[in-house]
Amino acid sequence: MDALIKAVETTPIIDHHAHNLLLASEVDHHDFMAATSEATGPALKFVKSTLSHLRALKQLSKILKCESTWEAVEGALKVKRKEPDNAWARKCFHGIEMVLIDDGLNPSSVYQYDWHDRLTQSKCKRIVRIEKVAENIMTNLLGQYGSMVPGKGVRIQEQIIKRFTAAIEEALSDPEVAGFKSVICYRVGLKIPAFDGNASVAPLSIEDLERLSRRLEDESLNPYLVHLTAKVIERSGSRKPLQFHTGLGDNDIDLGLSNPSHLQTFIESYPEVRIVLLHASYPFTREAGYLASVYKNCWLDIGEVFPMVSQYGQENVIEQALELCPSEKMAWSTDGHWFPETYLLAVMQIREGLRKVLGICIERGSLTTTEAVKIVQDILFNTSNRLYDLKLPLVPVTSTVSSDISPSKASWTNNFARLQRFLDQEPSVQFLRLQWLDYTSTLRLRILPIKQALRMFSEGRFLSIVEAVFGLLQNDIISPGFSATDEYTVYPQFAGLRLGSRKGHATVQCEFQRKNGEHLLICPRTSLRKQVEKAETHGVEFLVGFEIEVVFMSREIRDGEFKYGGMPVDEGHAWSTARALHSDDLMDVIESIIEKLERASLTLEQCHPESSAGQFEFILGPLSPVCAVDALLAAKEIIQSAAANAGMRATLYPKPDPQAVGTGSHIHISFTPAHYWEMFYAGVLRHLRAIAAFSYSNDASYERVADSVWAGSTWITWGTQNRETPLRRIEGSHFEIRCVDGLSNPYLVLAAIIGAGLQGVLDEEPLEMKDCRNDPSTMTAKEREELGISKQFPKSISEALSCLDADEQLQHVLSEPAVQTYLTVKRAESEMLQKMEPEKRRSWLIERY
Repeated sequence: MDALIKAVETTPIIDHHAHNLLLASEVDHHDFMAATSEATGPALKFVKSTLSHLRALKQLSKILKCESTWEAVEGALKVKRKEPDNAWARKCFHGIEMVLIDDGLNPSSVYQYDWHDRLTQSKCKRIVRIEKVAENIMTNLLGQYGSMVPGKGVRIQEQIIKRFTAAIEEALSDPEVAGFKSVICYRVGLKIPAFDGNASVAPLSIEDLERLSRRLEDESLNPYLVHLTAKVIERSGSRKPLQFHTGLGDNDIDLGLSNPSHLQTFIESYPEVRIVLLHASYPFTREAGYLASVYKNCWLDIGEVFPMVSQYGQENVIEQALELCPSEKMAWSTDGHWFPETYLLAVMQIREGLRKVLGICIERGSLTTTEAVKIVQDILFNTSNRLYDLKLPLVPVTSTVSSDISPSKASWTNNFARLQRFLDQEPSVQFLRLQWLDYTSTLRLRILPIKQALRMFSEGRFLSIVEAVFGLLQNDIISPGFSATDEYTVYPQFAGLRLGSRKGHATVQCEFQRKNGEHLLICPRTSLRKQVEKAETHGVEFLVGFEIEVVFMSREIRDGEFKYGGMPVDEGHAWSTARALHSDDLMDVIESIIEKLERASLTLEQCHPESSAGQFEFILGPLSPVCAVDALLAAKEIIQSAAANAGMRATLYPKPDPQAVGTGSHIHISFTPAHYWEMFYAGVLRHLRAIAAFSYSNDASYERVADSVWAGSTWITWGTQNRETPLRRIEGSHFEIRCVDGLSNPYLVLAAIIGAGLQGVLDEEPLEMKDCRNDPSTMTAKEREELGISKQFPKSISEALSCLDADEQLQHVLSEPAVQTYLTVKRAESEMLQKMEPEKRRSWLIERY
């Protein structure tokens, strides 16, 4: 999500339709109340109670640091507008790369289009309003024929057409002209009759000339000139677009005739003329989106509604436009006019709207982050850049000083909104668990009453946790090099918010930040997120699914200690057998688990008995990597809590029964582009001995690592549909990672796998190891050599940590602080566990995992 927020905040804007600013001497003669409404005259007095006005008032007062009253805002603006060197106007235009300015306003009261170059990064260009061209021609002709007797017919229409054609042709060859615009919508509506080549324009009188020179509004002439413009463009072979005002406008518009669907025949008639439907065609956005989606020569602009429409309405416009319209056919404009603040408000509000709408799409899984970023860049920059043939480079804006929300605050605003939406849907939630997984894979938490959580987070306040949090062992002993001083900030990530294992509880995974807001690289969740974001910048996106294997064990207290031994089922239990389901006590637990998983919106694809007595597997559906781990932790907590409530223990311990099959935690990974798979897994295989320090994270893990028992093998290799290899290729880029168990921290495991694999892609590393189709342990040394199989997994956590310590490239990929912290904690943990008697150590780990 951070990549989306960054794109929204830093993508420069090509404002492809706007208007001139007023001369300084004219500003006080125009009512600023019109900045958020199309109302004019007496209707303006009601604007103050519109949602669009109230929102603009809040935003402007915050930027201006004044009281939230219209009088205070206007007073502050008078001061701002007098700042030297157009400083205020520059701030209002911040983030705008270029403006294409409609030249239809009265030139005596506004700055010329090229004056605005001082406010933008690139020089502005003109959009020629064709009705204004015709009106100017008529004004000139009026001077020529004005002395004639009023009422006497004068055949001047031919001269109008001739001069108009010449003016359009001249504009087509003018590099300062980016395109054309028609406001026929205002004059006679968009129901343009088909062009009749045999018809001629009716003769005009001097009275007609006088009237039409002031405002070109004629049922015959207006459509004729629009057709003529299209024909001249078509004949020239020019790619300069023709914009049409559609939808929302002043009260002199016929709203019914502003529906862009009236233009369908016109669009079909000129397939080589690029036609742009302005102003989101509001309230006919869906109709405009349809036209843009089915005609190659039609584009949709979603401007003007920012800031003329409420925030909810703006979000609906974005959603409705995207229902059908390709993002490559969508552009955006401020429709800014007269006042620089109209540009400021429009830019702020489109960025907020895109953040909200596309963020929700990512949460729902309908868009990946990379796809959402592309949509942002298309709408704000790329579409206009291509449409108007501007050939500008997309250079990110360094900071959006015009926005009242910084990227970090914007991130939190979107994040907190997820909590609010969740609570609207789940009003029974009374407690919020803020959880994090430490380096020993211990799930830790703080519990907040939901009312306190809402108070804190609405004010931007967060919990603080001692910096030793990632140096703690399972018994709260602090590892060497850590101290109980200073604190980190706990930052909940509500994208993974869901109902918990207990009624009235919701759980969310958290990340940690320093007090200055800097991301903490040693935070396991942050480590994985950074690897995913790095991959996305290279166009690689992942889906991840987990298999959760647990063994349900009976639990009793002997000699003051928990003891685990007898299984709550008999020896008839076997892989995928119905016999394993005959225990009502156990089935009550499993059914409770399935019910709670569903209530927590966790997708359970299937569940079945595994080989060891009391062993079951729960398979979760695929998600993006970070969300997949969040879901895994929530599912584990539900499974283990349900067992505990029934007096059992559901353990992830790799080898609870020394004589039975072990327990893993296999990971399914696929990614796009799928053709990278050989380079990706070449990178993983190269670092797999070091990755084992994360995936086989405890000496108990190595009790399970064995050959010929479907445990993933002791050999470093891969094979198509081969369960005796640690990497089983299923199809395409879809692999099952079998060398993982439930004692590992899955954030760190995935961070290592994705980081190593991505490095393989970036290095274009060839997959030299061949496809292993048999059990590598049963092969001869020569057969293994022919396949490129030469290395085995470490035999202990100590050896694995040494491999990780020696792997400089993997440390660089993951960040040295994270790896060194992990090495320190795991060595301290191993030392602590080695001091225990084997049976006590087994019970101690089963109790915790």
